[in-house]
Amino acid sequence: MDVNAAVAAAAAITGVLTGVIAMLAFRWSEREQKRPTRSSLHTDAVLPPGVDTVLSVLRSSAVVLDEADAVVKASSAAYALGLVRGGKLAVEPMLQMARDTRRDGEIRQVELDLPRRGTGRGEALAVSARVAPLGSRLVLLLVEDLTEARRIEAVRRDFVANVSHELKTPVGALSLLSEAVMDASEDPEAVERFAGRMQIEATRLTSLVQELIDLSRVQNDDPLEDAEPVRVDELVAEAIDRCRHQAGAKEITMAAGGTADLHVWGNRGQLAAALGNLVENAVNYSPARTRVGIAARTVNAPGGDHIEIAVTDQGIGISDKDKERIFERFYRVDPARSRATGGTGLGLAIVKHVAASHGGEVTVWSAENQGSTFTLRLPEAGAARDRAHQQPARETRAGGAGLDVEAGRSTPTSPESAAYETLPAPEVLP
Repeated sequence: MDVNAAVAAAAAITGVLTGVIAMLAFRWSEREQKRPTRSSLHTDAVLPPGVDTVLSVLRSSAVVLDEADAVVKASSAAYALGLVRGGKLAVEPMLQMARDTRRDGEIRQVELDLPRRGTGRGEALAVSARVAPLGSRLVLLLVEDLTEARRIEAVRRDFVANVSHELKTPVGALSLLSEAVMDASEDPEAVERFAGRMQIEATRLTSLVQELIDLSRVQNDDPLEDAEPVRVDELVAEAIDRCRHQAGAKEITMAAGGTADLHVWGNRGQLAAALGNLVENAVNYSPARTRVGIAARTVNAPGGDHIEIAVTDQGIGISDKDKERIFERFYRVDPARSRATGGTGLGLAIVKHVAASHGGEVTVWSAENQGSTFTLRLPEAGAARDRAHQQPARETRAGGAGLDVEAGRSTPTSPESAAYETLPAPEVLP
């Protein structure tokens, strides 16, 4: 019995010791879990209450640094700009600003030009950086991307400078011509000659002001607010009628054709102005006794069918270096010819804005001394139509008797002009 009692007592003591050890191990584990680790020191928990929420709604890129210059919090925009790499602030000037602010508590702001990541062209990224203390240990860095704002400001400055120059030329000419008229008041022939020049300059000034108004309107207005289905045939007829006098003076034949009964969705006035500018340019930059064609067709696209309106001429063509800039405001391929024809350099800029605001685009194919094809591509309006029906081509020589098209005359070969080159046999309009 004494042996059994001893065994039972030993078992009891062993159980008690096991329980005590287990309890101590559990409490030690809890204490270790509550102890802050090195990685937990750089989590959102160290931020003051509410700061994380505020940073998440800021449009600027945000970076929070601790006393060791380690990144505690960084927005996704900060990573996208390349400000944070490997848990560190990668821009040395900003890092130095953070250290200075941590030392004296003063808020600092500076504008910097940073190299753009992922490009080998050396383009700079303009940013504005602002550093402020956040509590006693942290520093907040806010970075705003100014690249687009600077680009827009540069475009605005160039626009104002170009407008000033373009307006000054006809205004100065009118002033000089008016003085010449006064000095030659007793010479009827001189007065008549100077008065004719004054009319030319006044017309040029009127055209410039009107195109500035048109450009401002297409940039600021939403054409889809008053959108409607617009017949392409009517747009083409209106564009031809607009250039009838100029084409007739140069004996230029204008031909229209392609698929009939096509509709685009948009603002009729803006679409008519855009196509009219393309046709007017084709006439102005074409030699006498040549041909300008306007053809429309439907093309399949992933987002839905589009309408392509191609304007083809046999003019002087455009060089490769000029193709990249012809849609810029006030840019002219041939300034001397533009002055002779009264061009302002705004027509193609208006076309580009109209196409973009309608969800389309304008492209150009050209070869020097062969001709050009400008293609206006716009989303089709309405349901699918019978595309097998082709509208008979129409030809007109504006302002005079009809001129037959030479059977052997060729047009520039290009993907854009394919529809134009396969037009049905033309019929002469009265």
